[in-house]
Amino acid sequence: MRLRGRSVTVAATDPFSATEKAPRLRSIIPVLGVTQILAWGSSYYLLAVLAKPIAGDTGWSLAWIVGGLSLGLLVAGIVSPRVGDSIQRFGGRLVLATSAVFLALGLIGLALSPNLPLYIVSWLVLGVGMGAGLYDAAFATLGRLYGQRARTAIATLTLFGGFASTVCWPLSAMLVSEFGWRNACLIYAAIHLAILLPLYIFALPKERKRDIYGNIPATLEEGSAVSGRMPTGSRLLFVLIALVITVSSMISALISVHLLTILQAREIALAAAVALGAVVGPAQVGARAIEMAISRFHHPIWTKLASTVFVATGVGLLWSEFPIIAAALIFYGAGIGIESIARGTLPLAVFGEHPYASIMGRIAMPSLVMQAASPSLGALLIDVFGADGALAALLAIAVVNVALVSALYLILLTHGHV
Repeated sequence: MRLRGRSVTVAATDPFSATEKAPRLRSIIPVLGVTQILAWGSSYYLLAVLAKPIAGDTGWSLAWIVGGLSLGLLVAGIVSPRVGDSIQRFGGRLVLATSAVFLALGLIGLALSPNLPLYIVSWLVLGVGMGAGLYDAAFATLGRLYGQRARTAIATLTLFGGFASTVCWPLSAMLVSEFGWRNACLIYAAIHLAILLPLYIFALPKERKRDIYGNIPATLEEGSAVSGRMPTGSRLLFVLIALVITVSSMISALISVHLLTILQAREIALAAAVALGAVVGPAQVGARAIEMAISRFHHPIWTKLASTVFVATGVGLLWSEFPIIAAALIFYGAGIGIESIARGTLPLAVFGEHPYASIMGRIAMPSLVMQAASPSLGALLIDVFGADGALAALLAIAVVNVALVSALYLILLTHGHV
């Protein structure tokens, strides 16, 4: 791997090689795919169905109920660097298994919460589970196992993850209808302990310990990313990659919460706005499938650039009227769809397999923190400037992100990465 014109050479006989004795992809991807669907569906997407039943049953403020998820995402961001280091050191098996335990404990806490403070504490526990068990941890696990071969696996995994809401929203609705929201949480907790935990323990390989801070059997340049002290050029690349991923996360988190408000401000009726919003999901999955088919022909920086251009185009077209707004949401959905792939594959292509898990953990921290803050930021923008003002701010941010990714591309091109 080249870093700012310098090289990092990994010995071919490295007994800790990410690709050596790794299980076949076809045996790992279905396992991680199923676990990602259930992990996302019982944490990040949980309140889409449970928020109103919780409010109706308890009388707690809906803002605080939904705020629990934001606090959970904040905790997920805080623990992400430690999660990445742990996966780099020990592999993903035990870390992902631990995530299942924390998610189960958090869900049990939600189910048994007699008051709002304990409900919030339960979301903090869920936040640890999300930080250790969602995309970033799964990507890091694949990167450690397969090295550069993980690119296709990461793209495939995002296809599974794209069905989390499709599977779990109806499942959650059925559980709430039949058993109530508290028992729904307990059932999800049981699924984590009875299904996800054994899958992680028995289906994922036990990997050899690796000291990421200096005892990797390889010839590494002093001050490399693996030793924990990146060269100046590598630090610049890291900051830029973390920044563009964080900005993308902010835009998608803000729009996902406030899309209906923005559409209604364009004088679109609620029912029509909901119907228009439904095109985002298929656009995500379709774009991911296309990216999987053509990924071997291009560097991941092109995926990232395409995602930011699509999102900026979609946000810009939201100023229009129907039916152009439908095209806007298709562009936006395609952009955020392949963004999740670029989030995992771009750092792997730039920094290589050895520091990958640790770098993913550090990239995840600002991204998750921004996801936690974005809904409130969006509400503030709408309150102060109106929906059109918030949309204008989003468009400006999206255009700046395109410029940042373009600058990143030029740096990578200059130093031989592309």
